[in-house]
Amino acid sequence: MSYPEQPVSVPRRSGSASQPPPTPEAGAPASLLSRLIAGLRQGAAFLVVGAIGFLVDAGTYNLLVFWGGEGVLHHAPLQAKIIAIAVATVVTYFGNKWWTFSHKQTENPGREYLLYAVFNVAAIGLQLGCLGFSRYVLDLSSPLSDNISGTLIGQIVAVVFRYWAYDKFVFTGKSEKSDEAEALRAPESRNQA
Repeated sequence: MSYPEQPVSVPRRSGSASQPPPTPEAGAPASLLSRLIAGLRQGAAFLVVGAIGFLVDAGTYNLLVFWGGEGVLHHAPLQAKIIAIAVATVVTYFGNKWWTFSHKQTENPGREYLLYAVFNVAAIGLQLGCLGFSRYVLDLSSPLSDNISGTLIGQIVAVVFRYWAYDKFVFTGKSEKSDEAEALRAPESRNQA
């Protein structure tokens, strides 16, 4: 003899029975780690480009001001610093464009170059301020004091400013990775709809 199946009543928990409880996102730790590694790589590339720019800046300045005892711009250290920074700026622009921020494709290179120049003028002001303070306020004019104030301290202040400005305002094009992430999200959003 067979008995018909009787429905069994199961007490419901609060919340919807059709949705499983929320689970942590499976890719979150890997995503955080990959972003951290990418940030460290970008920062390291920026520092390498900056180190090359530092050497170009210091070398150019010292040639102009101190080569042979008194260089051609010995009595015009601020003008020499402007020339040295301009030469180093060209070198660092291409280093940052092709290496540090190469993953950010821009649709308007003219805008990018103009902003790069504007932020470098501000950074030059920071460096000149350090050199001018040393030369004209503290009355220090030795090669050591010029290099400490204008090249070392001025460069550190300018590098921090430049990294922030370049990442925030200059190299703002779409990242290749953001395009890939958007392409991966598109099928998910269609499946949910």
